[in-house]
Amino acid sequence: MIIESDEIKKILPHRYPFLLIDRVIDVEPGVSATARKCVTANEPFFQGHFPVKQVMPGVLIIEALAQTGAVAILMEEENKGKIALFAGINKARFKRQIIPGDVMELTCEIGNRRGSVGYGSAKAFVIEEDEDGHIVKKLAVSAELIFAIDESSKDSAE
Repeated sequence: MIIESDEIKKILPHRYPFLLIDRVIDVEPGVSATARKCVTANEPFFQGHFPVKQVMPGVLIIEALAQTGAVAILMEEENKGKIALFAGINKARFKRQIIPGDVMELTCEIGNRRGSVGYGSAKAFVIEEDEDGHIVKKLAVSAELIFAIDESSKDSAE
């Protein structure tokens, strides 16, 4: 199941400049999601981070991962119209920089859940071509995310 930008906006409350996923390329509601983000030099955060060496801020990569997990959670029938809040992070590791021109593949697998709180195992990869023209994914970031479901509707949050 592919979910384009306009459909993502129906699931997530985020809007420019904080909607950080461009397309969801796979989702199993309540279980996992995989999304893509095409990083461009026109991103507003590159004006200050850093003008002489543009690097995507780590916190925004983590936010993109959280949004990917939120799609998986909020597509469950019982969570439609709710908001997934970022509640914590464990074991975040940054292996490589994300720069303009990179295509990130973001994955989040939903783990244990207790009531409205749950955990996700998230990874961000950079998609590249090797010297033989084969597509390879290189791990850039990994983290364990904690989320909480807010009973508020998206409409009241906007």
